[in-house]
Amino acid sequence: MIKIFVDSDIILDLLLKRKEFDASARLMSSLVNLQYKAYTTPIVIANIHYIMTKLESESKSIDNIKKLRKFISILPVNEEIIDLALDLSAVDFEDSIQFITSEKNDLDFIITRNKKDYKESKIPALTAAEFLNLNINT
Repeated sequence: MIKIFVDSDIILDLLLKRKEFDASARLMSSLVNLQYKAYTTPIVIANIHYIMTKLESESKSIDNIKKLRKFISILPVNEEIIDLALDLSAVDFEDSIQFITSEKNDLDFIITRNKKDYKESKIPALTAAEFLNLNINT
């Protein structure tokens, strides 16, 4: 089964019902239907919670995260990953943590709207639309 890392912007597109990014919603639907195995990190979950709490409410944020947990697994971030991210010259430390975690867990793709943040990743970074257009069968 194809294993993908789902970045916070993709999840927020769905939760905030951003119509201009309907591919994110289509991707999330395929994840709910278990067409692909989805992963993220505790950092993404914390970021989503923070943003959703500011824009919606604490209880709605918690409810949404509980729903996400039914089809998105959370990968551990440990000292080794942090140390490797600190040694990179990448612009965004947080994104370095995300792609190193993805690499360490042998994921196939990173799905994000900010592909430029993943230039140093060995794993291909794609938008939700690009990934869906690959027509990969599980």
